[in-house]
Amino acid sequence: MCLFSYDDDPDPDEQAPAGLLHVPVRPEATGPVLRMFRTPLGERTAVGFTRRDLLTATLGAGQASIRLAESALRSLAEPLGVDRLVVDPPLSARAVTAGTARAAGEPVRVR
Repeated sequence: MCLFSYDDDPDPDEQAPAGLLHVPVRPEATGPVLRMFRTPLGERTAVGFTRRDLLTATLGAGQASIRLAESALRSLAEPLGVDRLVVDPPLSARAVTAGTARAAGEPVRVR
């Protein structure tokens, strides 16, 4: 650990603004609705991607998106009680549905 700090050293905890992001949305009759996600620990988070191909690789080619500045995304997520933003998450898991969920104690079937 360095005991001295220098003015020209970047702080790793300070991240530069992401700029315009590709933000996943759900198309609704009234217009696009932001998709919220959960971190592995269950915390709700907004998600944005710096490039469309990263969004497609993570969420699939059919995922609709809009372009928003990071500050605009944070402003839209805040009233929903979401104050966390993840930029370029490396992967996502499918949502659990009634067809994919299994009861506790039910054996796992391997095909």
